[in-house]
Amino acid sequence: MKLRLATAAALALTLTACAPSTSTPRTAPSDGGARTGTLKVWLFDEPNRAPKEKVVNEAVAEFTAAHQDTKVDIAYIAVDTRSERFKGAFNDPASAPDVVEYGNTDLPEYAAAGGLADVGPAVTAWSEGADLSPDAKSSATYEGTLLGVPWYVGVRALYYRTDIFQELGLKVPTSIAELTTAARTVRAKKPELFGVAVGGKYTYAAMPFVWDAGGDITSLNSAQSRAGLKAYTDLIADNNCPPQQCADLTGGKTVDLFASGKAAMGILGNFNRAAVDAGAAKGKYAVVPLPGSKPGSIAPAFAGGNNLGIMKNSQRPALAADFLTLLAGKKYQSEMYDAMGNLPTLKSASAVVAAKDKFVEPFITTISNGTKFVPLDPGWGKIDASAVLPTMIEKVATGKSTVEQATDEAAKQVDAALTK
Repeated sequence: MKLRLATAAALALTLTACAPSTSTPRTAPSDGGARTGTLKVWLFDEPNRAPKEKVVNEAVAEFTAAHQDTKVDIAYIAVDTRSERFKGAFNDPASAPDVVEYGNTDLPEYAAAGGLADVGPAVTAWSEGADLSPDAKSSATYEGTLLGVPWYVGVRALYYRTDIFQELGLKVPTSIAELTTAARTVRAKKPELFGVAVGGKYTYAAMPFVWDAGGDITSLNSAQSRAGLKAYTDLIADNNCPPQQCADLTGGKTVDLFASGKAAMGILGNFNRAAVDAGAAKGKYAVVPLPGSKPGSIAPAFAGGNNLGIMKNSQRPALAADFLTLLAGKKYQSEMYDAMGNLPTLKSASAVVAAKDKFVEPFITTISNGTKFVPLDPGWGKIDASAVLPTMIEKVATGKSTVEQATDEAAKQVDAALTK
């Protein structure tokens, strides 16, 4: 309890000292607001909410037992309309919740709106805060300020069909070159299959190739980015995954191909496990980290996931900090994995999960090796909405543009969107 009070006090000092007048709580006492009453929490709804709700309700029960005269009002909000809900809360303090779940790619937009509180001091005072990896914290940091606690993360790795590899005498790829050779071998010997399912609209499968080559979203027309893009688009070819079938494949369709037994390999997420186990590939696959260009290396993966934050308009910032650090702690991160398959962001929770479920090892290894993220800039939303990256990939895969032409065009669009 002493730890949580210290955490709350640290956050309270930040909130009262730094909040601008346009978003300052109506009451912002130095003690961090009221310590009783109702704490309002927004969490994302799920297609099957019951497992998540069960874990959250357990956390609420623990929290209210430790905080007299306190209630927690959990509202599950639709993911598709979250932006409008958040904008409304930023502009209307009376409707603002205290604790919120938000996607890490939402961070630039919400940070630019000034709606989130600095939780850096709270995390520093939290004993488990030191257990967050630098990569995890960076995905919740905007212009040097920590605006949330990474609650869970999702990364992609290489799924492969163990039965097909055994039948054809193939070794598990340890480099992009070996992956390419294995994919082409499968296609040649089993033309009814794709070697590795890759899609022109599957941005987060393509970007590890770019990052591994030393490129980035902010330097798409560099030699490094072009080399990585070429390595990926070379796989969208007749000798692996024909352009007429694969140029417009999304991530979801790629998952479907592997799960249904139509591909020997696929770059899929830990969160795709249930879909694969529901298909023909069940019991016939294994997972390894996606290899990089150097033998034995691991390509950097995009670290998607959600954060827990505190609204700057919170009327109860101290209580909010207490609840956030409880829900984001080792105990409930571990339980959320059991319930939802969400990979923990705390190293201690990851160790617990890995010890009881070997499936997650390649994903945790991938995270430990280092992950990448989209540009933390409000302009990223425009880049994403305009499909700049998938359009670039498709144009190269279909031969409509050369690598040079497509990357030059995409780089100009990125630069324009990120110019402040």
